[in-house]
Order: sequence, then structure tokens, then C-alpha cells
Amino acid sequence: PMNCPHHCEIYGNRPRSYKELPIRYAEFGTVYRYEQSGELHGLSRVRGFTQDDAHIFCTSDQLKDEFLNVLDLTKVVMDKVGFTFTAQISLRDPDKPEKYIGSDENWEAAEKAIIDAVGETDLETVTELGEAAFYGPKLDFMIKDALGRQWQLGTIQVDYNLPDRFGLEYIGADNAPHRPVMILRAPFGSMERFISILIEHTAGKFPLWLTPDQYAILPINDDLVEHARGIETQLASQDIRGFIDDRTESIGRKIRDTELKKVPFMLIVGNKEAESGKVSVRKQGEGDIGSMTVDEFAAFMKEQMV
Repeated sequence: PMNCPHHCEIYGNRPRSYKELPIRYAEFGTVYRYEQSGELHGLSRVRGFTQDDAHIFCTSDQLKDEFLNVLDLTKVVMDKVGFTFTAQISLRDPDKPEKYIGSDENWEAAEKAIIDAVGETDLETVTELGEAAFYGPKLDFMIKDALGRQWQLGTIQVDYNLPDRFGLEYIGADNAPHRPVMILRAPFGSMERFISILIEHTAGKFPLWLTPDQYAILPINDDLVEHARGIETQLASQDIRGFIDDRTESIGRKIRDTELKKVPFMLIVGNKEAESGKVSVRKQGEGDIGSMTVDEFAAFMKEQMV
């Protein structure tokens, strides 16, 4: 159900010095949770999913800076795909202590660390009691999908308890053993849920840098397919990805089908374009935007992806 024990075992595999900290482990790991059948919901809630898990082992003095660095990373991820989010400070329910492991002292230290770190930013937050993980409080990033439903995606957690339960230590500058603090972070959260919400949020029209096919080459007849392959090779050499629609269909049908696939750009190749060394460029949803050489189109694409 979680990858934390794996990384704790790696950390505890040998003695550690304070000079090594912070130590950061990351993986895209599959986890499994026995959700009940009525709780399953497409890709948004599944029994087996992939998390971009990382665990940072640090000293108490390093905790705030490490937490803020992870917060910045998560904001970059959300901003890059155009998600607006609500940051939720998820704390334990004081009326249900049996739901949580660890001492009150550890919980108070972890909750204070999150509240203090977030207090140094301009992030607007809400606080929810009873939403903490069983081993520690967290900062959750809540995203609304196209239907207005709220989902938790990214999360940053501060954990004093698992290092204690796994007996993790480092030797400090005083030559004595100390417990590290563990930060758990997953900017995407569940990759499956992230993708499902992204598909709905964009209605399938992904940002140009993310879309699987950034262009389609549409030759107007079969004689121009070989010429189209040369254009595809030129663009591939500049890390621009796309495909050739070499079906024996009318150019109108090819344009219509490519529009429905939400491919961002279409390159129309006719005899005139082949002779001039140019392509006629159409933008999805907007239509014709003019003729360009292949190099000009490549430069245009790179500008669009900044």
C-alpha cells in the first residue's frame, strides 16, 4: 500500500553520518490498495496505481528548507499543466487518537513544521482535521476537475514516526546517534489519477509539450508520401514528434479526422509545397496560419513550447 518502508530499509542498510544528509530517494513505484468495488472510479480511484514517490531523510535543522524546496517543485508541476489548486493542511483528529501511530510529541513537531514552513510562503491554505495520514500530517494539493469535483493529487508529508519505528539513525557532529526526520513527497500523487483529471481538464487538448503527436503531415496524394517521410525525419532530428497520414483519403477527410484527434498542427503537403520546399501549416481549432519551411516550422514549434 505504500513505498515508505522500502526507502526506510535502504536508508537503514548502513550507518549514516550527518554529513550525508539530506539523503533523497525517489521512484515511480506501483502500490496496491484494496478499495471496495463501489469506491472504484475509472482511472481516478483504482486498486493498483503508480506514485512518483520520494522520501527525504534530513535533520530537524534542514527540515524547513527541504519542505519549501519540495513545495516549489510541486507548484512547478501544477503550473506547467495549468492546474489551479487549493493547498490543504491535513492534521490529525484530536478526538480519535486511536487512528494514528506515534507520540504526541512527534505529531506536534510534524504539524508545527508544516504550518511554519507554509507560513513563510504566499500560499493560501485551508486546514482540515482528521485528514492526516496515520503516520503523520501533510500538505495536500486539491484539484477540481471539469465537473467541479475535488481530488487530492500532490502531497508533502512530514514524518517523525516511521524513522522511529524503523530505528533509523545518523551520527551527529556530537558523535552521538540522532533520529532523522522524513519528508514524503509525491508532486503528481497517483499518475493514473493525474492523467484522468488532466484529460478532463483539457478535454484531451494537451499542452503542446505534452501531447503525444505534436503534428500530422497530410500529403494530398500517394505520390507525396515519400516526400512527407523526409519532412518527418527532419522534424524528428529536432525532437519534434508526429506522424504521416498516408491513407488514401481526400485531404478534407484527413483534416477533419486530425482535428477530431486534437493534434495541435497539420502540415499540408501538395505538389506546390513539395516544389517550394515548404509546408502549409494549420493549427487545430483555428485553421490555416501560413506556409513555412521545415526549419521555420521547427523553430516556431520550439517557441510555442517555451
